[in-house]
Amino acid sequence: MPWVKDRMRADIDEILAGKKNAFTAQSSCVPAGVPFFMGYGGPDPIVFVQTPKEVWMLWTEDNQLRRVFMNVPHSANLKPSWYGESVGHYEGDTLVIDTIGMNDKTMVDIYRTPHTEQLHVVERWRMIDDGKAMEAVFTVDDPGAFYKPWTAKRRYRRIEQDFVEKICAENNSNNLFDYHIPVAAKPDF
Repeated sequence: MPWVKDRMRADIDEILAGKKNAFTAQSSCVPAGVPFFMGYGGPDPIVFVQTPKEVWMLWTEDNQLRRVFMNVPHSANLKPSWYGESVGHYEGDTLVIDTIGMNDKTMVDIYRTPHTEQLHVVERWRMIDDGKAMEAVFTVDDPGAFYKPWTAKRRYRRIEQDFVEKICAENNSNNLFDYHIPVAAKPDF
């Protein structure tokens, strides 16, 4: 939609003029939202933990967490939030996740594409290449931001590594860029 292009152009102009820094969710310590959560921001793995009633998706880039409630309908009268509400079910070997109820504070992608609270994302996750990789095909529908729904695909390769804890806002003096991440002058306890 025109307002999306206008907002992105204004954002780019401010960055090029040096008035503000370009940032992504993880560089500014805000939740990534969906579909950005799916690893647009870098190479860090997503860890899946499944229980009988939920699938937990942990993006190891600053330990962001999504909860997918299995085999239940969406709640009525959702209050918009950073990750909205994700409900899922299996269709054969494919985990289908339907997410609604997201606020408009996140971006859709690394290009800082905005969206509205009408954002609706459907993801289809499945193992490929004999379990050596995973594929996520997702459809983004937001009639307030895009003229029509669009679909993209992301592939991940399976890796074995120790879980590395990354905490946003800790040791900020080590950051190459200053994103004005809050730092306590003294302990607050």
